[in-house]
Amino acid sequence: MKPLPLLLFFLAAARLPAGEPVAAPLALSSSNGLALDDCRRLAASTQPLLTAADAGVTAAAAAVAEARAPYWPQVDLDAGYHRWQRHAFLPAGLILPGRSLPDAIGPLDDWNGGLSSRVTLYDFGERRAGLTAARALLGGAQADAAATRADVRLSVESAFYGLAAAQDLLGVAERNLARTESHLALVRARREAGAVPQADVLRTQAEVATARLQQIAARSRVRTATGQLNTAMGRPAGTPLAIVAPAADAPPPAADDIEAASRRAVAARPELQSEQRRLEAARANVEAARAARAPKVRADGSFGWNDTVFLPDTKEWQIGLSVNLPVFDAGSRVQRLARTRAELARAQAVSDSRVLQVRQEVWAAAAELERAWDSIAANEAGVRAGEESLRVVRDRYQTGAALVTDLLDTQTVLATAEAALAEARWTYLADRAAYDRAVGASP
Repeated sequence: MKPLPLLLFFLAAARLPAGEPVAAPLALSSSNGLALDDCRRLAASTQPLLTAADAGVTAAAAAVAEARAPYWPQVDLDAGYHRWQRHAFLPAGLILPGRSLPDAIGPLDDWNGGLSSRVTLYDFGERRAGLTAARALLGGAQADAAATRADVRLSVESAFYGLAAAQDLLGVAERNLARTESHLALVRARREAGAVPQADVLRTQAEVATARLQQIAARSRVRTATGQLNTAMGRPAGTPLAIVAPAADAPPPAADDIEAASRRAVAARPELQSEQRRLEAARANVEAARAARAPKVRADGSFGWNDTVFLPDTKEWQIGLSVNLPVFDAGSRVQRLARTRAELARAQAVSDSRVLQVRQEVWAAAAELERAWDSIAANEAGVRAGEESLRVVRDRYQTGAALVTDLLDTQTVLATAEAALAEARWTYLADRAAYDRAVGASP
């Protein structure tokens, strides 16, 4: 390899963290914008909530390793230097008449170094309970991370469908404006022919202005929905974004029995799994608090050197067993046991309450899904009726058999029905995503 390419290779390698692969660019489903799957993948790589959830799992895994550490001996390396002098206390009568002894020892140098180790041999299950609690909290953190991923997925899907709905509503507003301007041209032609008064022209011009305001509002809604989708994916709201919305063909709702769906949700929802793990941790904490009141048997030993020179050669060692039995601690261990029992009762109540909440979420999501499905059919019928009514009234107006108010009112009814249909179709897809989230369906 030539010197310059070799230098560039090493500079590039130095800029990359060790063990960290280069992120591959996001593969888009379409060159025209992001599809729903693209948005999901983008959120998985950029959403800070997922980063926080993964960090919580990492911290819980470290806590498990920390709880396992007391099973192993603790080994310390000690080394030090001291220079000291102490007063010498001699018994009365020890000093002979006419003789004097120094009343101080030193100053002397004290060099020491060595190893010491201690290990708990038996603690009536306190370490085991701590490790059980840590493992349960790790399971809870993993369940919380799964719940966060499900929440982020639902947030992205809801925001995506919201943006698709806003785009459809903008199309409705633009079609309504085009129809209104076409009607204005028709009214002006009939006014020039002397078939209608000037009031018809003014009335239609007011409708055109209203249609333009509706178009402006629809464009603003698209911008707002774009910001919401960007935020759901973990990006700044103002980031340029284009989506490729699929056809809003709404599949029929799943014919689930609510009770069966509720049981499935109770078994599958990660939030309930997290609560169960916290309940296990609370039980283990009670066991640890109970074991803290029992004796502990420990073994300890040390070996080293101690002398008055820099390289000491006087060996010192000790090995032995000790038993520690708490006698008085001002009620600390008793209060710890009472606290952990209360926390266990609280965790049980929170878990029971969460089960009720999940069942209610399933019930509400199923009701919303059924309502959204029924509204699609009703709005489709309304659009068909509105289109036919507008065609008939426009023909009658051209022949002078209808008033301009009839024409404009019929047009307004059609625009309202088209907007309601667009809203209903995308709302149904959002409600279906919410129902899948409520029952704990896997992505």
